[in-house]
Amino acid sequence: MAKYKDAVCRLCRREGSKLFLKGTRCYTPKCAISRREYAPGQHGQGRIKLSDYGLQLREKQKLKRIYGVLEKQFRNYFKTANKSKGVTGEILLQLLERRLDNVLFRSGLANSTADARQVIAHGHVKINGRRNDIPSYSVKVADAVKIGNKEGIIKHIKSNIELTKDRGIPKWMAVDTNGLEVKIVKFPSREDIGFPIQEQLIVELYSK
Repeated sequence: MAKYKDAVCRLCRREGSKLFLKGTRCYTPKCAISRREYAPGQHGQGRIKLSDYGLQLREKQKLKRIYGVLEKQFRNYFKTANKSKGVTGEILLQLLERRLDNVLFRSGLANSTADARQVIAHGHVKINGRRNDIPSYSVKVADAVKIGNKEGIIKHIKSNIELTKDRGIPKWMAVDTNGLEVKIVKFPSREDIGFPIQEQLIVELYSK
């Protein structure tokens, strides 16, 4: 599967806001955007006035990068949201938020989305007692996401919990840090998604 392999800090600088792609580093003065708050590249410090299309495109790119999905996958999420009942933009955010890799990240069991994907892909995660190695799996209400019992991964996850303890846990999940388990209490609402996203701009982009 294709994936982005370059420096992720460039993505934050390009979007002009923290996307929290480097985990704990993003909360420290070492964060790239804290040190160089302008776009990367030769013309990064130039003043660029974006058109309406440019604003819509940048908002789409920002959301894709926050959740670590590529264009085809993102477009499929939008198609699903557009066919569903309700507000398309909010449903799109909910679908992305319910990804298994995002659940591990938001619960504090993973330091970043990339870290969560590695833990999942290596088979260290069970959902309702059954192993699941698909990072894009969409969790449902009452699902129980639990980390396996191998000593190495338990040590890694507990280290993550210590690093991420000040982040705060979304209200749509309940986290047992002792048992290394996350229970999905409800579907995430728009208020539970704290990222600075204007989802209506993305809906306008795809509606052209």
